[in-house]
Amino acid sequence: MHARRLARVKHDPQDMVAVGDYERAAPESLERLAHDYYRSGSGDEGTLAANRAAWARWLVHYRVLIDVAKRDLSTTILGSRWSMPTMVAPAALQRMAHPDGELATARAAKAAGVPMGISSLSTTSVEEICAVGGDCWLQLYVGQDRGFVREFVARSVRAGCRAIALTVDAPVWGTRERDVRNHFHVPAHLSVVNLVRPGGPTGHSGRGLGEALSWLIDPALCWKDLEWLREQTELPIVLKGIVRPDDCVRAMRSGMQGVIVSNHGGRQLDGAPATADVLERCVQATKGERADGVVLVDGGIRRGVDVLRALALGADGTLIGRPMLWGLAVHGEAGVRRVLEIMHAETSQAMALAGCPDLRSITRDLVERAS
Repeated sequence: MHARRLARVKHDPQDMVAVGDYERAAPESLERLAHDYYRSGSGDEGTLAANRAAWARWLVHYRVLIDVAKRDLSTTILGSRWSMPTMVAPAALQRMAHPDGELATARAAKAAGVPMGISSLSTTSVEEICAVGGDCWLQLYVGQDRGFVREFVARSVRAGCRAIALTVDAPVWGTRERDVRNHFHVPAHLSVVNLVRPGGPTGHSGRGLGEALSWLIDPALCWKDLEWLREQTELPIVLKGIVRPDDCVRAMRSGMQGVIVSNHGGRQLDGAPATADVLERCVQATKGERADGVVLVDGGIRRGVDVLRALALGADGTLIGRPMLWGLAVHGEAGVRRVLEIMHAETSQAMALAGCPDLRSITRDLVERAS
């Protein structure tokens, strides 16, 4: 499969001038099962489409005659220094895109100076990924076997993860109809290596994600379980998958260090709001709850100007997921590096054109929602 995939790639990384170029090229490099898995949303994919469209509704009222000869995109979030306000979102099963999978992504993220989210459903062990030496966050699903979850968290701490992003929008899997039609399964030569244990299920069969990987999540997970998780580690914990201001407040009051405003990339509840439409209310709700609390956002961010919009609406930082997968599929590590280079360059340019020499100057008055 991979020999054919590599033989079909004809693009030079420097010819890819926008992350959309990688999205358009990716089908040439991916089997249908993998491509549909990565790109799909749930149901009619309304939320998937809304995520992207919502950012464009925020118009940038740029400033002029500001000295922007030098721009500083760096920031510090949860004690880690980021070269720009964008990190690599956790994305599952990356070796379906390229043989190097998560290791290629980790090397690219390290070179770019941004954190990488490690999916619980990674096809490379957390120890191998962290050994690359970058800044890694563990994305965590909590299944019914709490003893196993406890050990997985401990393993991740020992490996060097610096934060935990607990996904809270998946009590059950959303129905991604492309996956059902394709009889999605984890390819036989791969494994969700961090979660497979002797005598347990493997996820190598099923009809759609709900059958193949339902054993990884617990529909009974609730707020009281956060206290249990807090007892397992001293790492910062953020809740990923929140779209309601009251849930953001409750997260902070439950001892979490932050939230990621996210609807799982449109892959869970179809009909959920676009993250750009709820971000500001979530930010406002958390003010005064935790002085050190952070609010991050993902969902449909494809351009540097989207990052600018997110920060103007109050986010501390952003995450991008699918663009990494498209870059990985087409060019491996070089593709992920190129995607991050493009996002850095576009964010820097958007700041210059908006009259913002640094992140502190990206303020709420820069954006207004189109009528």
